[in-house]
Amino acid sequence: MRANGTFIVKAFVPTELKAEPAVATGLPVGVATIEKHFEGEAAGRSATLFTAAFDQATGVGTYVAMESFEGSLHGREGSFNFVHSATTSGGDRTAEFFTIVPSSGTGDLTGISGTGGITVDADGTHRIRFDYELG
Repeated sequence: MRANGTFIVKAFVPTELKAEPAVATGLPVGVATIEKHFEGEAAGRSATLFTAAFDQATGVGTYVAMESFEGSLHGREGSFNFVHSATTSGGDRTAEFFTIVPSSGTGDLTGISGTGGITVDADGTHRIRFDYELG
C-alpha cells in the first residue's frame, strides 16, 4: 500500500555535539531535534533526531534522520520508526535511503514494514510517501 502526505516542520532545535576526541573535517557536523506535522493519507506527527554534515553557504552535504511517527496511515492508528538519508550538491537529492524500522509498529500499525521517500516541490511543499505492508 502507498500512503501519501505533506508535512511541515513545527520545530527545528539545534543541539550541541560534543564528540571526543574531536575530528576536524571539511564540513561541520550538526545535530538537531525536529517536530513535524503530517496531513493526508499519512496524518500525525513525528519526533526526529537529525544529523548532518552540511555547508549552509553552498547547500552541499548529507543528512541522516531517525523519526518516531505517531498517527495514521489510511486511517490505521499507531506509531512506528523510520529512517531516511540523502545527499545534496546544492540543488539535487541523491543517494536517498528510506526504510521503516522492523518491529517498531504499534496499534493498528503493528507489523509494519516497507520503504518510502521524501520530495520537496518547487514551491517548498514537503511531501512524504510510505510504501508499506502490514504483517
